[in-house]
Amino acid sequence: MSATDAAGTLTAAPAIRGRLRRPQLAASYRYLDWAMLGLLVVVTMVALLAPMLAPFNPVAPTGQMYAQIGSAGHLLGTDAIGRDLLSRTLLGLRTSWLMAIVVVAVGLLVGAVTGLVAGAFGGWVDTVLMRVTDFFLALPAPLVAIAVAAALGSGLWNTFVAISIVWWPFYARIIRGEVRALAARPHVEAARMAGVGRRRIILRHLLPGVVPTAVITASLDIGNVVLVLASLSFLGLGQSAPAPELGADTARSMSELLAHWWIPVIPGLAVMLLSLVANLGGDAVRNVLARRGR
Repeated sequence: MSATDAAGTLTAAPAIRGRLRRPQLAASYRYLDWAMLGLLVVVTMVALLAPMLAPFNPVAPTGQMYAQIGSAGHLLGTDAIGRDLLSRTLLGLRTSWLMAIVVVAVGLLVGAVTGLVAGAFGGWVDTVLMRVTDFFLALPAPLVAIAVAAALGSGLWNTFVAISIVWWPFYARIIRGEVRALAARPHVEAARMAGVGRRRIILRHLLPGVVPTAVITASLDIGNVVLVLASLSFLGLGQSAPAPELGADTARSMSELLAHWWIPVIPGLAVMLLSLVANLGGDAVRNVLARRGR
């Protein structure tokens, strides 16, 4: 082999190794995405089964106050009046996670219908619906949610109403833009020129096209709702005591932070982990749908 051939072989070797590594990296990313989706399922199952998984009644004292993490019978310890923190965290996780899913689902439903109708009909219908959407988008959503929750009073249902009122306009804008883009595509124009009715065009051509965007947007938004719910309960606008709620449990035990740090820190960590799992799961949903789209 000549010196020129040897040099060419040496130069090509890294490129060949790079091409060999790419399928391995792609497979690793796929496995990681499916692992994140599995983690979403696990968290949802834990939330659904929380009453059965909780070792104690979350609102009843167990008789052992200020038990530390890892104590016998109390994996996460107990609070100032002896309530088991693991039980309260599981029930608080249940409330935050399931409520976040319901808020996102309701907001997505209202926003998707609004955006789909506005984008499909156009004209004055689009103008009216989008001006209403713009009005809600112009409002400071966190302040409006706090004001509504404070006006309605504490309670899980009131918190749900307060957040749902300000959560749908974002979806309406996204879905409307996606529908307008789909409506300009050749296959939709061809269906319209062939005399296909508007209802059929919406159901057969527009609605299936916006589903991936809607699913990705909603999956990425669950973590934000978890944080908003925790913030409202931290301010005392969630469920009334002694109901277990992550944000409220953190707020009520802040005075224990220096002496018994685990009491306020554990529910705060649970909020952080829920938000992290939701964001990672949302990224995984986006990646899986993008690969299937390709």
